[in-house]
Amino acid sequence: MPRIGLDLPTLLQAAADIADTEGIDGLSLATLAKKLNVRTPSLYNHVDGLPGLRAKLSVYGLELLHGKLTDAAVGRSGDDAIRAFGNAYLAFARSRPGLYDLTLRAPDPHAPDVVQAGKKLVDLLVRLMEGYGLEGDDALHAIRGLRSALHGFASLEQKGGFGMPLDLDKSFRLLLDALLAGLHAIRSGGPVNEVRR
Repeated sequence: MPRIGLDLPTLLQAAADIADTEGIDGLSLATLAKKLNVRTPSLYNHVDGLPGLRAKLSVYGLELLHGKLTDAAVGRSGDDAIRAFGNAYLAFARSRPGLYDLTLRAPDPHAPDVVQAGKKLVDLLVRLMEGYGLEGDDALHAIRGLRSALHGFASLEQKGGFGMPLDLDKSFRLLLDALLAGLHAIRSGGPVNEVRR
C-alpha cells in the first residue's frame, strides 16, 4: 500500500540514507521506492528521474553541510573557528559518506540551486578568513587550499588510503596546525607571502 503523505524532504532523507549506506551507485529509484514503500512512478511526483533525484540530493547535502559548519563556527573566530570548521567538515564526511560525495558530484554543478548552496559555503569561509586579514582573491586562494586539504584527508580516509596504524585524529589535528601556521604566515607577511607577489 502506498505511503500516505510522501513529501520531498522525506524522500530526500530516505535517499540520503541509502547513499550513505550503499554508496551513490547503490541509490536508484527502485531502491528508494522500496525503502519508502511506494511504487517507483510515485517518485516522479517529486523528482525528475534519477538525475533529478541526485541533483536535489546534492543541494540537500550542501545545505546540510552548510548548517553543520555554521553551527560549529558560530561564536568563534580565528584559529578556534577554523579548527571547529575543519572538525565539523570531517565529521560530516565520516557520518554521511554518500551524501558528502554527492555534494561534490552534482549532476549539473552550474545549476542555480547548486551554485547558490555552494556560494553559502564559500561566504562562510570568506567571513572566517577575515580574521586573518584576507580579503578578495587572497581569501579565495586560502579557501581553495583549506578545502583541498580537508577534502583530500576526508577522501583518502573514505577510500582506505591511510593504511598505517597511526591515529587518524592526530594526523588531522597536525594537518589543521599546518594550515593555521600557513594562514598566520600569510597574515604576518612571512615567506608564504612571496607566493602572492
